[in-house]
Amino acid sequence: MNSYLVRKILIAAIILLPVFSFNGCKKQVKCGCGKDVLFSLTDQLMDYSSITYSSNGETAYFAVSNGMAADYYHFCNPSEMYTVYTALKGQTQVKLSGDVYWDCAYMMNSSNSYYYSYYKVYNIQITGLKSSLYGKK
Repeated sequence: MNSYLVRKILIAAIILLPVFSFNGCKKQVKCGCGKDVLFSLTDQLMDYSSITYSSNGETAYFAVSNGMAADYYHFCNPSEMYTVYTALKGQTQVKLSGDVYWDCAYMMNSSNSYYYSYYKVYNIQITGLKSSLYGKK
């Protein structure tokens, strides 16, 4: 009789445990500039030469090594920051600040290929780009 009761309790626990352990659905992170912020960079020191602008200033990005490859950060506001970037010409290092978001094209393609596990692609809304030298702008 005692083992029968233990067996019933064990079966009930196996059936009810998933009900109580369910944490609900996780919200899917929205991709693209101005959506869900993944993290922020504040005065991130980087080489001036690592920022790549198109000749007309309409696109810009930089890459950061992740150990196996490089993660890419595409500017959300390249035209807005182009004059600041060109004013810093001649600097070896700059400080960069901004909010980082998932890149939508990367998010759509990353689930389709193992290759995408080597690197990540982000969008970044640049809020500050300045000289790394004290007292300089």
